[in-house]
Amino acid sequence: MAQEREKEYCINCRKETEYFLQKKNIIKTIKNKEYRFNVTIAQCSECHEEMNIQGLIDKNIQEIDEQYRAYEGIVSISDIYKLMHIYKLGKAPLSLALGFGEITITRYLSGQIPSKEYSDIIRLALSSPTYMKKLLIQNKDKIAESSFNKAMNVAIQMENQFSVSDKMLQVIAYVFEELEEVTPLMLQKILYFIQGLSYAINNKPMFYEECEAWVHGPVYREVYDMFKDFKYNPIDDVRFVIFEGITDELTIEDKKIIDLVSNTFGMYSGKMLERITHKEDPWKTARQGYSDHISSHEILSKQMIKDYYRTVSKKYDLSCEEGINLYIRDMLKHS
Repeated sequence: MAQEREKEYCINCRKETEYFLQKKNIIKTIKNKEYRFNVTIAQCSECHEEMNIQGLIDKNIQEIDEQYRAYEGIVSISDIYKLMHIYKLGKAPLSLALGFGEITITRYLSGQIPSKEYSDIIRLALSSPTYMKKLLIQNKDKIAESSFNKAMNVAIQMENQFSVSDKMLQVIAYVFEELEEVTPLMLQKILYFIQGLSYAINNKPMFYEECEAWVHGPVYREVYDMFKDFKYNPIDDVRFVIFEGITDELTIEDKKIIDLVSNTFGMYSGKMLERITHKEDPWKTARQGYSDHISSHEILSKQMIKDYYRTVSKKYDLSCEEGINLYIRDMLKHS
């Protein structure tokens, strides 16, 4: 039996009618500046005129608020909540830690829009643990010792974690955007394959971090330190909001390679990818003399990765998904 559609009173039809929701562009002037907003409206199914639906005004206010903030580069309410969550600070302590008045954050969470100056401070604190640490030190005397210590410990921990190059951070961020669930083991292998394909296709490295030949395959030690707390679980932490927006700095060439890896190698588990790397010459060469369960930190040199993947690409054509998938099938078939 078909579900009955919702009805509301249409003042034009003078009766209850069904309605449907759609988007409409409106122009509003705020502080002598015109803005175009895309808002939700309810339209009568019979006369096609707009209808007043309960809750729609509140929705429109939220839509306009979000779009206005995006136009002006102002942080959102959810950004402020993220900052509170990351540094384990309440509204008043966060306000004081940022150098604001004690109730400033409370006002912002109630809907008041921050000034561009204060918004930039919040945004930078959210994206840079080093900057947040600086603010905490500057305003140490304004907040409770316990709040200061909690927030400072988080800032130091995050600062130490994000010790890789900007390029590596950008690549990791893009991998997170492309793949729904990524474990630390899977991420390590994906980064290794990205480096390999970068050599095969562009004849240059994607990033300059050194790779080590560990028991479970190629590992970028700095990346391991960033995500080791997740062990074998998918990486999911509000602290990594720091990655948001930085993928814009990747080139089209970079993104093409990461897309190729995500659409092929990214379809397999970390353990399956580990099996592939164990069949490849760079890892096997670096691990010579080590038994299966003996740890090592031998460098899996960029030259070895380059030579191997450029040779493989001559046979499989690693510039396309078909060639990569054929390579993966052959490697897994013989492992």
